[in-house]
Amino acid sequence: MTSHLPATRLFGALLLSAAAVAAAAPAQAQTYPDRPITFVVSFAPGGLSDVPGRIVAAEMQQRIGKSIIVENKPGASGVVGATQVWRAAPDGYTILVNAVADVQNRHYLAVPYDPIKDFTMIGKVTDGPPLVLIVNGNSPYKSVADVIADAKANPAKLSFSTSGLATSPSIAVTQLNAIAGIKITEVPYRGTGPAAAAVVSGEVQGGFVFYSNAKALADGGQVRPIAIAGPKRIEAWPDVPTMAEIGMPGFDHSGFVGLVAPPKTPPEVIAFLNKHLNDAVKSESFRKRIAPLGITAPEGANTPEDFAAFLIKENARQAEMAKLSGHAPLEAAKP
Repeated sequence: MTSHLPATRLFGALLLSAAAVAAAAPAQAQTYPDRPITFVVSFAPGGLSDVPGRIVAAEMQQRIGKSIIVENKPGASGVVGATQVWRAAPDGYTILVNAVADVQNRHYLAVPYDPIKDFTMIGKVTDGPPLVLIVNGNSPYKSVADVIADAKANPAKLSFSTSGLATSPSIAVTQLNAIAGIKITEVPYRGTGPAAAAVVSGEVQGGFVFYSNAKALADGGQVRPIAIAGPKRIEAWPDVPTMAEIGMPGFDHSGFVGLVAPPKTPPEVIAFLNKHLNDAVKSESFRKRIAPLGITAPEGANTPEDFAAFLIKENARQAEMAKLSGHAPLEAAKP
């Protein structure tokens, strides 16, 4: 018996070691997060993805008990920020606050990633709002017809601000030009906030901005909304028609915001973030904070799979929008 004792002890030690290794993975998952999480917003502060992103980050931070830092990385219509997250370590500490531009870009720009296949879905944050066509509060334009008439009488005179090339406002300008047979010059800025400010300052004659950015400026008389690029009129502005109502069917540019992670992020990390995201967006405090922005929290199931299915449908819709705008999807944009 004594001759076998060392082997027995060795076998026991191996068993203990194996048990320790097996316990390590769940233990590591349980320690997540053990440091601050960064939410990357790929546009300037004040825009469609920035404001809801900051609100949901604050709500999730309360529930998780760890800091969530919101970092703006604008550039190339959102491609700079999205690329940073795509290339980040898949450890759950770098998350992209994605929006409609992330789906649109592949149809207009040669992006290095697939916005659906090359990210790990977490869930949706908000639905809406629609784009609104605004002009300066002192502008002579009272309707889209006025804009079109002036653009035809004075070719290339008018300029509209956008939140960046290939974003929803950019596509809306292109679509308006194509449908009306006019040439309004696009002036891209690094986000919806700066684009709206350009209309207020008179740097441009108008622009398509999201309702969440236009509402306060319109209430203060700094801008005048003249059309809604969405499926229906807005309750706060019952007299402002939709683009479809004035003879442009299919002119619908409504946004969304979601959260995605780098590829190959562990399922347990995604499950953790999805749970706290849903706890946040279903809370009364979150819904009260987003209500003035003209956006709503997602209803029903909000799993990573649900969000992926939504993005696939949105991608197909954006492909059709690209055709309406006179563009075709770029092969170079597909990895």
